[in-house]
Amino acid sequence: MKESLVIGGSNGIGLSIALELRKACQIVTIVDKEHNPMLDGYDNIRFRQVNLLETDYAFLEDYKTIDTLVITAGFGRITPFEDILDQEIQNSFQVNSIALIRILHFFFPRMKQKEPFRCAVMGSIAGLISSPLLATYGATKAAVCNAVESLNIELEMAGTDNRILNVSPGSIKGTKFNGGENKPEETQALASEIIDRMEHRQTLFIPDYEAVYKGVLERYHQDPHQFGIDSYRYKWESGRMRSNPQLKIGYLSGTFDLFHIGHLNLLRRAKQCCDYLVVGVHKDASHKGKDAFISFEERCEIVRSVKYVDQVIQSEREDCDVYLKGIVKYDYLFVGSDYKGTERFNRYEQIFADKGVKIIYFPYTQGTSSTQLRDALSAISNK
Repeated sequence: MKESLVIGGSNGIGLSIALELRKACQIVTIVDKEHNPMLDGYDNIRFRQVNLLETDYAFLEDYKTIDTLVITAGFGRITPFEDILDQEIQNSFQVNSIALIRILHFFFPRMKQKEPFRCAVMGSIAGLISSPLLATYGATKAAVCNAVESLNIELEMAGTDNRILNVSPGSIKGTKFNGGENKPEETQALASEIIDRMEHRQTLFIPDYEAVYKGVLERYHQDPHQFGIDSYRYKWESGRMRSNPQLKIGYLSGTFDLFHIGHLNLLRRAKQCCDYLVVGVHKDASHKGKDAFISFEERCEIVRSVKYVDQVIQSEREDCDVYLKGIVKYDYLFVGSDYKGTERFNRYEQIFADKGVKIIYFPYTQGTSSTQLRDALSAISNK
């Protein structure tokens, strides 16, 4: 192995696999929504921030020469189906299934070649059996398991020895799945076994198969209906149900007058950090002592049409009021770095200190600005 790409390598089993791969690879690149400081200090580990909820996967072009691919990104929660938000359904299929299959599609021509190409993806035992109270997650993983099984036949018929390893575990201790915590020391042995099975071109690995899941699968195939009822009761009584949506909400506000590339870059960067982006549009520009060139309604429609934006609202005078009034209970507040250390945002940091809200300050980049456009329009009008 020379160069590895680990999609979803900042947490859980993906993190442990990346840490193990670095011992054998010249370069390990981790692609994830957020960086994990536990990865710092390793010379051959690279990090690239990508949110798989985006639909542009052009970044894969930079990794056409890799010889090892591991995809562990995914999420789910145990809860009654009616309590799952519509956005969670969309996001879980996008990350767990669609993104994974699209990434496999990109590298599939490489897999069909004679040269060794190692690949492992994260399925789930939930994708192989009835999964009440985990229906959406189970459906996304069923798609993965079916796709991998079918693609391995295509690889075999192409005459290559390369295969895709479907790793389909049950619950894994030491991961953040369903509210757990990252504990690489608890997943190191499993990570090593996954790499070994991937190296030997195996196609399916169910951890704890003999001790646990062989019997689980047998009971399921003998009587799927009764198995489903037993599974439902077990989950309901286990105390593992989660009421909080797996949806990190981000919020930012702006006038967005004379929309330009700087605005687009801001929205793109914000969406990289969250699952659902709400944008507050100012009614006017009076807070800056200026007039807006474009009407409020048109500015809202422009922002709403940007693919990175999930919802547009009229902003409040204070960004914190959007949260405190219950309009949007966001997890992240995005703002330019020039606000850091100001009286206003020092106050915000105190307000949010005990509310689990993180303020993320984005550095401003060189390029077109609203001020430049205003000055240009003024110069034209004065001629």
